[in-house]
Amino acid sequence: MIRFENISKGFWVNDTYRMVIAPLDLELPSGRSLALLGRNGAGKSTLLQIVAGTLRPDTGQVVSDGSISFTVGYSGSFNSELSGAQNVRFVARLYGVDSDELVDFVEDFAEIGAHFHAPVRTYSSGMKARLAFGISMGIPFDTYLIDEATATGDARFRKKSQAVFRARMEVSSAIMVSHSMKDIRRFCDAGLVLHEGRIEVHDDIEAAIARHEALLA
Repeated sequence: MIRFENISKGFWVNDTYRMVIAPLDLELPSGRSLALLGRNGAGKSTLLQIVAGTLRPDTGQVVSDGSISFTVGYSGSFNSELSGAQNVRFVARLYGVDSDELVDFVEDFAEIGAHFHAPVRTYSSGMKARLAFGISMGIPFDTYLIDEATATGDARFRKKSQAVFRARMEVSSAIMVSHSMKDIRRFCDAGLVLHEGRIEVHDDIEAAIARHEALLA
């Protein structure tokens, strides 16, 4: 269960306050993988960051009775002076999982060889993405937050990444932001449409997609 209790968020732009998320009191459907749909700039990534706890709302709070991931594949919080392995151990301690098990999983999954033990500042963007996605998939969460990232790398690695992600979705739920309706249909069974700061809940994913496309028309 994830519940929004009077959640709101806005930003000051050129001396004008722009409300992005209007006050929300809403309980999201439990045990469902939810697409979060809306036009560019609607506030989808902002809402995901609030759910993840990496961005404070202006008012209210998010309440959950299960564990919620950081945004899958997010590499912005890596310490660039530490190695990939050291960053993995830090995240393991942060989330209370076995450090050795997570290191072994990520090292095998990311396939970056000796770079795994080199400073992250020496990594290419692709290597950082592999490391970040591996960490995300290596920690069991009740709900995964996905912002345009279900796989990374070349075709073979993307296939491997999607297989691991599908396996996680068999026992967990997700809130997914994606411009790919193919991915939305593949992984989600219900939808949230964010429009003018408010959320519409659709129990049927096709109804959510139809509403989203009508708003874009």
